[in-house]
Amino acid sequence: MKLAGRIALVTGGSRGIGKAVVEALAKEGAKVAFVYKSNTQAAEQIVKDQELNQREVLAIQGDASKKADAEAAVKQVVDKWGRLDILVNNAGIIKDGLLAVMEPENWQAVIDNNLTSVYNFCQSAMRQMMSQRYGRIINMSSVAAEYGNQGQVNYAASKGGIQGLTRCLATEVGRRNITVNAVAPGFIETDMTEAVRNLGGDKIKDMVPLRRLGKPDDIANAVTFLASDESGYITGHVLTVDGGMTLGGF
Repeated sequence: MKLAGRIALVTGGSRGIGKAVVEALAKEGAKVAFVYKSNTQAAEQIVKDQELNQREVLAIQGDASKKADAEAAVKQVVDKWGRLDILVNNAGIIKDGLLAVMEPENWQAVIDNNLTSVYNFCQSAMRQMMSQRYGRIINMSSVAAEYGNQGQVNYAASKGGIQGLTRCLATEVGRRNITVNAVAPGFIETDMTEAVRNLGGDKIKDMVPLRRLGKPDDIANAVTFLASDESGYITGHVLTVDGGMTLGGF
């Protein structure tokens, strides 16, 4: 198993891509904690399912956009398992709307949940990873960061910020054997993208050279690679996982 003995923390881990990441890391031998905001039933079910497979998974309730919650989650992981090797910043929301009529609270909510949460958890985990002289940080971006899409000014700004943060942080911590990378998914079949998929239908698939939408497992596999020692000489990189959709823009 690629991650045997490693300790991981995943934000937004109770559904969609986050859930797939939790399962993939645990399958590869890591002990995994995940942060969820409100869906206690889903979080408890993930823990139960993984325990049936003799995998150690811990659910932590918290708000990734709040610094105190990030610090508490990291402390709980380190207190329980003694270290923190892998951080996956996956928490995020969408509140789409044209900029001309976008409410300030919808702008701020997306920035706080998508971008500020990454700052919160990276900074909270940094001291532990630096003292270990080992760490893998994977931040969840989006193809929307580089390819404009109407009604997603706030979302694109948050994901673009994540890419910039990823590259800069990689230069700051590389000497401590900490890598920092991002994954940029395309259209993935999750609850969060359901409304867009319902509107776009087959037109979305026609935009993808592989002629299918992505699955959460497609993203989880990329995250697992970046979390493993196999990616030890890759840092400051944004890995696009979109079935080729952005080869011609969209």
